[in-house]
Amino acid sequence: MSPFDSLDAFLIYSSGVFCSPLAIFIQIQGYLICLTLAVGWAFAAYVRSREIRHMKDSMKGGNSFAFLSHNINDLEHSNQVNLPRVTVVMPLKGFGEHNLHNWRTQITSLYGGPLEFHFVVESTDDPAYHALNRLLADFKDDVDAKIIVAGLSTTCSQKIHNQLIGVERMHKDSKYVLFLDDDVRLHPGSIGALTAEMEKNPEIFIQTGYPLDLPSGSLGSYCIYEYHMMHADDFRNNRHGVVSDLRDGGYSDDMTLAAIAGAHKRLITSPPVAVFPHPLASDLSFSRYWNYLRKQTFVLESYATKVNWIMNRALFSSHCYLSWGFVAPYLMAVVHLAAALRIYSLGHSLGDTAHTSHGLTLAGCLAICTFIELLSMWNLTRIEVQLCNMLSPEALPLSLASYNWCLVFIAMLVDNFLYPISAFRSHFCQSINWSGIRYHLKDGKISKIDRSKDKGPKYTDLGGKRLYGKRGVHPNSSIFGSWSTNLTQWRQPRKFDV
Repeated sequence: MSPFDSLDAFLIYSSGVFCSPLAIFIQIQGYLICLTLAVGWAFAAYVRSREIRHMKDSMKGGNSFAFLSHNINDLEHSNQVNLPRVTVVMPLKGFGEHNLHNWRTQITSLYGGPLEFHFVVESTDDPAYHALNRLLADFKDDVDAKIIVAGLSTTCSQKIHNQLIGVERMHKDSKYVLFLDDDVRLHPGSIGALTAEMEKNPEIFIQTGYPLDLPSGSLGSYCIYEYHMMHADDFRNNRHGVVSDLRDGGYSDDMTLAAIAGAHKRLITSPPVAVFPHPLASDLSFSRYWNYLRKQTFVLESYATKVNWIMNRALFSSHCYLSWGFVAPYLMAVVHLAAALRIYSLGHSLGDTAHTSHGLTLAGCLAICTFIELLSMWNLTRIEVQLCNMLSPEALPLSLASYNWCLVFIAMLVDNFLYPISAFRSHFCQSINWSGIRYHLKDGKISKIDRSKDKGPKYTDLGGKRLYGKRGVHPNSSIFGSWSTNLTQWRQPRKFDV
């Protein structure tokens, strides 16, 4: 038998194996995962479309400032002067192509109450320091903003260290503190909307939101698919140990605050308007994306309490299982389709091998579920783009035209295939290099911090922001570009992170 015949036999045999009861269960499970995602995205789309309807109804009623408040009476001077003071704390690291525009949208908020901005950098050597100085010089008479040099962290991640230094310097009368990442764009009414929610429900511990990723066109940007507002007194009084848990070995502010909220039965909410444009860099590489994914899984290795550790292990296990449970049916479907094509090309009838015909039915079911899933994702993205455009009427409108849905689908497969690999890598290697700093964990807390500009990357892993003063070697512009120029080298695709 020739090698070609052996390959045919292997495909037909594998297709038969993938029609066994266990394989059918795995494939049906994959269908359910697709449909569950579709339902979740449909619900999120409904919530945001309801917000759009409320804004349109308010505009029809004569409120041309509905993007700031549904009730135009809330914008009266008598109400605005009574708004609570808010401190915005933004930890910075590096400077990239979208930062100036992001910062500009953040400091030009139309919040009517007292507002101050604390931009916190590690040192004056950070490129962000000089770029921000130039920006704030243009707004020195219009906004209350200052740059704070935090120095090097020794007991926690640099980001958390910068956040805590920013909180220490906030105004004594600040009622709320808003932690912002520097890679998202705010809407003019975002701070007012978040503050209004906190005022309506004092039981809220944290308000958080989500980025609307704006792809750059490369595959890497599709595979990277935020902020917290809290009570200032929670930090002043170290309530629930929020400061000490972050300062003493904290690596991830998200996971630490979520653990505190869960342990003390505190409320976490996300208002429908908390969707912010998140432009992705145009020069993504696989190595950058991989380090970003490593960071996302590495946070599951950090914990503050035993209950937090158990929750992280549950997230670790369920995410790994569901990720590969999502990918496995597609691998099986490829085998079913390849076997059917070979049988047809050889002039045989598909009826000659019943399991191949059965395999095509399974692949067809997967295709239907995938279409429903992508349709739901497209609808959610469409609504979020519309909502962002209504919330920022002064900005250039966002468009769905920047999305390549074939790449979105491929990115979903890449992400879910690599996630368990990254998670196991993070579990067995308790260290990570993030933004030029290597963090080592022990018992869920940072035990050692290494800094070396000579060995660290020139760019941050998500947005391509320069970490140091001099520009390093520019990475390949896209994954497909690197594939086309290095096809004979059998390179792995490369990605990126901010």
